[in-house]
Amino acid sequence: MSLTFELDPSVSPAFRDEVLALWADVSNAGGSVGFVPPVTVDDIRPELVKHFVAMAEGRTRLLVGRDTTGAVAATAFLTHNTHRLMTHWVWLYTVMVHPRHQGQGYGRDLLAAAADAARTLDGIEAIRLTCRGGLGLERFYGSCGYKEVGRVPGAIRVAPGDDRDDITMLLPIT
Repeated sequence: MSLTFELDPSVSPAFRDEVLALWADVSNAGGSVGFVPPVTVDDIRPELVKHFVAMAEGRTRLLVGRDTTGAVAATAFLTHNTHRLMTHWVWLYTVMVHPRHQGQGYGRDLLAAAADAARTLDGIEAIRLTCRGGLGLERFYGSCGYKEVGRVPGAIRVAPGDDRDDITMLLPIT
C-alpha cells in the first residue's frame, strides 16, 4: 500500500477538518510539528488558517498524501522564500505522517514527493527545513538526503527544563 500525492489540492471544509485532525493526532503522538501535547484542533486551527492564507496568496504550496481510502495521511507545506537573494530555495514546513501509518515508509515517500514538487517550481534549487533536536529527526532527514547545515543549541523550549536544538537541514534538488 502506498500514498497518492497531490500538490495544491482544493480546500473544502471537510479537507480542512482532515488536515486539522491529522495535525492534532501527530502532535498528540509526540510529533515535532509546532505544538506539544495535549492539543486540540481548536488549538491548531489558527496556524492552519495562516498556512491557507499563504496558499491563497501564492506564497505556499500544499502537498497532501492520501491513503488507499482517500483519507489525508500526510502533508507538507512548501513555502517560497521572500528574500530577494534567497528565492532559489523553498522552506518545507509541517511535514506530517499520521501515526497509524508510521513505519511504512510514508515519511520517505512524502519527502521524495516534496522534492519532486519543488523541482516543478521555477528556479528552485534546494529545500530547507528545520527540525527539533532530541528525537532523531536529523538522522531520518539525513537518511533521505538532507544535510545538517546549522544548529542552534537549546533554541526550542518544549517545557521548562526541556530545551532542544533547532536544526536546519538542506536538500539540493538540482
